Amino acid sequence: MQLSVVILNYNVKYFIDICLQSVLAATKDLDAEVIFVDNASVDGSVEWVSQQFPQVKQINIPENIGFPKGNNIGVAKAKGEFLCILNPDTIVAEDTFSNAISFMENNKQVAIMGPKLIDGSGTFLNESKRGVPTPWVAFSKVSGLYKIAPKLFGKYYNLRLSKDKSGPTDILVGAFMFMRTEHYRLLDGFDEACFMYSDDIDLSYRSLQFGQQNYYNAEITVIHFKGESTPKDFAYQLKFREAMNYFYHKHFHVSNLAKIWIKAAINVFSFLKRILGSQSKIRKQQPNFYCLISDDLDLKIGANKNFLFLHTSAIDEVLAYRNSHTEIIFDPEIISFKSCIDFMLKNGKGFTYKFLNSNKSHAVGSISSVAKGEVLVMS
Repeated sequence: MQLSVVILNYNVKYFIDICLQSVLAATKDLDAEVIFVDNASVDGSVEWVSQQFPQVKQINIPENIGFPKGNNIGVAKAKGEFLCILNPDTIVAEDTFSNAISFMENNKQVAIMGPKLIDGSGTFLNESKRGVPTPWVAFSKVSGLYKIAPKLFGKYYNLRLSKDKSGPTDILVGAFMFMRTEHYRLLDGFDEACFMYSDDIDLSYRSLQFGQQNYYNAEITVIHFKGESTPKDFAYQLKFREAMNYFYHKHFHVSNLAKIWIKAAINVFSFLKRILGSQSKIRKQQPNFYCLISDDLDLKIGANKNFLFLHTSAIDEVLAYRNSHTEIIFDPEIISFKSCIDFMLKNGKGFTYKFLNSNKSHAVGSISSVAKGEVLVMS
């Protein structure tokens, strides 16, 4: 078997629907398996996936055991030569996996490959390529020095490497990690002592110690809506702090003074992320128009008066509504995920975006990297 895609889910029923639609489209011509691991969701995710995607292999865990252990359980069942660890709040293009396999076959020195990640507004996500967050690198990030002199202090987000240029990078994000399955097993998978958050940093860091490269591939773009299953509350702040403390104590020998600073910096950083996450729950402005890119003339959002319909062959007509608070709703049944991603890359924040789920009862998306995803009910 060529490929195993492992997706760990927790309470993101409608986002996992869009994710699986895209993954199945991307594996259609490959010898591949999709392994869905559910971490005790209570939102009907398991039943929904069973009904809508019976070809997907399911592993249902009776309690939430965290990101590392859940993924490790999924990979234990994997049969593919290559492995993709994928978040449930992602969308891949139809050629994502075939391109990833081709790249890995032609670049034997690469251990783990990560793509260009964009958020729900089409904006590049800096965490696509990062450096090892040593105490000094973390200080440069938290203090804002990287904004003053990006080339000198920008190692946290590897700012020496352009977002449009592929190249080696130390740390990749767990939303999409592509590697040979044997390499994941050689590393003993994610460290289960960490519930979540620093696991991808730890795996990337340990991978480097085998003398191979971790690699950022700017030629492959994946949408990552971010944090759909993680509320940015005080519990989140505590888990983030614990995860980063664990990483530092595991890999670095630092002075007592440095430990005090690291603890303070982690507290500030996690607090700011928590505040941004809570503020993003309130959407600043509802769309003036909804534009449905579909062939289904019966679809609408309730009794919304400003609902437009465009046939897919006329998708460029929506450009007349750019920067006018228009939300585009893509129907994946009749427009490819690759076309949607390309449109978002090209037009960015000129629009907001949603994707129809498999039975067209809902549309999902998010307006930024810090915004909680939204679910629209279609009628």
